[in-house]
Amino acid sequence: MSDILESCEGFDWDEANSDKNWLKHKVSKIECEQVFFNSPLVIADDEKHSESERRWFLLGRTDMDRKLYVVFTLRKNLIRVISARNMSKKERELYDEKIKKDSKV
Repeated sequence: MSDILESCEGFDWDEANSDKNWLKHKVSKIECEQVFFNSPLVIADDEKHSESERRWFLLGRTDMDRKLYVVFTLRKNLIRVISARNMSKKERELYDEKIKKDSKV
């Protein structure tokens, strides 16, 4: 699923979403960007919220090992972060399972 990111050339920021992510969850733009470059990544379709445009969610970690849940869309080969927050307990468990599975390969 991470092959959807292969053609991406950068990020497209909506200031309202960036401000909301910071004010509500204390997640900065830089942290949002970092998760896309750190492995492992868990990416899946966010079908529930893909009404007007296709969305995905990502489970990843920042350079400081903060585990984030990020919802994003793609616009003209740019990643547009819609929301970002700390992973829930269930999401952390899923992410940690992925790390274990990948380390055995």
